[in-house]
Amino acid sequence: MKRGLARIWAHLACDARDVRRLFPDESLRRIEQAVSEGERGHCAEIRIAIEASLPWHRVARGVMPRERALEVFSELRVWDTEANNGVLVYLMVADQAIEIVADRAALAALGAPELQQVCDRLGEGLGAGRGEQGLLDAIARLNQDLAEAFPLVSPETDENELPNRPAIL
Repeated sequence: MKRGLARIWAHLACDARDVRRLFPDESLRRIEQAVSEGERGHCAEIRIAIEASLPWHRVARGVMPRERALEVFSELRVWDTEANNGVLVYLMVADQAIEIVADRAALAALGAPELQQVCDRLGEGLGAGRGEQGLLDAIARLNQDLAEAFPLVSPETDENELPNRPAIL
């Protein structure tokens, strides 16, 4: 990861247009659809957040992607699912960073190594210029794992607790 002035410059140079180039509206619709369809197979929640950059003063103070992902986990209330099984997939475009933050039950069921594998594969997709496909693959993998860990008992009683549309921050 970039350090110091190079990192500050990367954050100053990156904005919402960069996010839109990586994930245009049609791409965001397909990602939303993948989350929606996948959640029909389990009672957990997946939330996607994509952020272009941080203000320069936060970068200068050393705020790293993991710290920001934890803030977003709270801000988007991913922690507030009834069964504590929410999962946040966070992308920081300026740092080219991916973080997955899982609530207690989801982390216990999936395990940190599995979540790291999903991050690594998503990173490979983003690095190869296949951001949308990488994210769709990550969502599919998470949905598969969550369906095994949190099977849907009854579709009638399952409530969609979090929005499925990716949050662009």
